[in-house]
Amino acid sequence: MSNIFGMIPSVLMIVAPILIAAMGGLVSERAGVVNIALEGLMAIGAFAAATTHVLLESTVPGSEWLALLVAAGSGMLFSLIHAYASISLKADQTISGTGINLLSSGVTIFLCQIIFKQERTEPYKLGMVTGFGGIYPTAWIALGVLLVTWYVLYKRPFGLRLRACGEHPAAAASAGVDVRKMRYLAVLASGAYAGLAGGCLVLTQTIQYTNMTINGAGFIALAAVSFGRWLPKGVLGSSLLFGSAVALAIYMVNIESLRGLPPEFFSIMPYLITLVTLVIFSGKEYAPRAAGQPYEKGAS
Repeated sequence: MSNIFGMIPSVLMIVAPILIAAMGGLVSERAGVVNIALEGLMAIGAFAAATTHVLLESTVPGSEWLALLVAAGSGMLFSLIHAYASISLKADQTISGTGINLLSSGVTIFLCQIIFKQERTEPYKLGMVTGFGGIYPTAWIALGVLLVTWYVLYKRPFGLRLRACGEHPAAAASAGVDVRKMRYLAVLASGAYAGLAGGCLVLTQTIQYTNMTINGAGFIALAAVSFGRWLPKGVLGSSLLFGSAVALAIYMVNIESLRGLPPEFFSIMPYLITLVTLVIFSGKEYAPRAAGQPYEKGAS
């Protein structure tokens, strides 16, 4: 039992970036834009955070916090590509997001070669420092993102207009809502969240950025949105489930009752759960009705 309680800080460390990225996917899809680029945007954020921290940690106190801001800004800036392609050019949102995922891998490695003369960043001396109970501040950041997103989406007129753009954009437009503007803002917010998530991951779970740093976390976050039925509380629950599965895969050797199971079983658990939930919970009755559909002005 003590081993299980001892896993809580590690579970929260792993859950935090998944939850933050998933909230970004939630915001984007609630506005009607499917953002499967979460993986690539997390990679951009992780690279930006690791690079900023490595270059400044010896001269700027608290550079890890500045690194998180740079990560969020980088993710938001990079998401403009997806926003322009899917909203202004009305391109297929799945193809646009896939392109971002592929582009991010090449861009980050290319920049690593230019800055560090290798295909990864230099390792930093000290990452994010844990707080009370060994819990990283990223867990509190994730909680703050969850609460702010819920409040804006469900307690403010802005959130009502944004959700209307994902359910019936023509009706929203007839009520005076600028659908394209709302969708742009949603995708930019999604990019900022994903970039922040990548920064949180790289500063807590590793010591440098490599092309394997994200390792599917963005796709798990995307599945958490679907599994959570596009609701903040559901996304929280699914993120906890996936994060626990990842943590269990790492720490199962410390649990006596589970040592009889092969380690490979736990290694595939997060991805197996992701696939199963995508199949079960991706029904159109849960998703925003206009998600993935380009908005045509004047269409009914």
